[in-house]
Amino acid sequence: MFTVTIWGDRGSMPTPGPDTALFGGNTACIEVRCGDRLVIIDAGSGIRPLGEKLMREDIKKGPIAADLFITHTHWDHIMGFPMFTPIYVPGTKLHIRGPISYEDDTLEQVIGTQLSYRYWPVRQDELAAEISYEQIKETTIDLGGGVYVTTKYLNHPILCLGYRIQYEGKSFVTVYDNEPFRNVFPTDPADPSYDEAAAREGDEAAAEENEKVLHFYEGADLVVHDTQYSAKEYLKGKVGFGHSSYEFAINSCNKARVKRLVMFHHDPNRTDAELQELELFYQAKIRGKTSLEIEMAREGRSFSL
Repeated sequence: MFTVTIWGDRGSMPTPGPDTALFGGNTACIEVRCGDRLVIIDAGSGIRPLGEKLMREDIKKGPIAADLFITHTHWDHIMGFPMFTPIYVPGTKLHIRGPISYEDDTLEQVIGTQLSYRYWPVRQDELAAEISYEQIKETTIDLGGGVYVTTKYLNHPILCLGYRIQYEGKSFVTVYDNEPFRNVFPTDPADPSYDEAAAREGDEAAAEENEKVLHFYEGADLVVHDTQYSAKEYLKGKVGFGHSSYEFAINSCNKARVKRLVMFHHDPNRTDAELQELELFYQAKIRGKTSLEIEMAREGRSFSL
């Protein structure tokens, strides 16, 4: 059994309400089941309903054990951690891994600061669960039982990792939060700061980094990719925000021979009606031109690989 379930797919902040009921308003959290092993990607507000589900179902089989991988420590990706019920239950074992940027604080301090009296009534050292932390970089981790997790740095304002989980010949990849690498040097010869050699090297470096990310999800069975903006929105004023467009994700996944793309990290202002319209638009645009299957992420949607 290799299944992927989405518990939170919204970007930036939770957006509960009637206009987001279909696609969901919780921030990033994905549950991955590889046989008996439980892997969780991110602890956004979607981890709260996942925790409730684990307490209803999994606890009957024994103490909960999980590997929690954090893509990065922006608040929308860790804010649900204090509301993850299993951390208050004796016997729970949770191994948390993720990247840390230039700050002096450790991963444990960044996540654990939420569990201090100024923010929350329970402190981190009062939790009943056995929790361990591990700061990681680009690497491959053997979780045992034939489950391997490979990491890749993405392009975001702080260190951010993509995760490729491989099990029984299948692969699932997360590519969020991620913006296409671009040349940061002036490319207009009329610009006073223009340097031809620097501009050329900048183009080459950006192309090389984008190829590395492309190779990371080459041939994957399922990719969950950041698509917070349309290409028009991105170019109009979102360059440098650390997110991708629908067009970039679709073109990249098609080039990388991905089987299914799930478009993720919905903009907080995007309504269900807008997401439905965009989903139908992009599906129609590629119909008959590629074997790639695409859809918008929906809370509660499960995929069997």
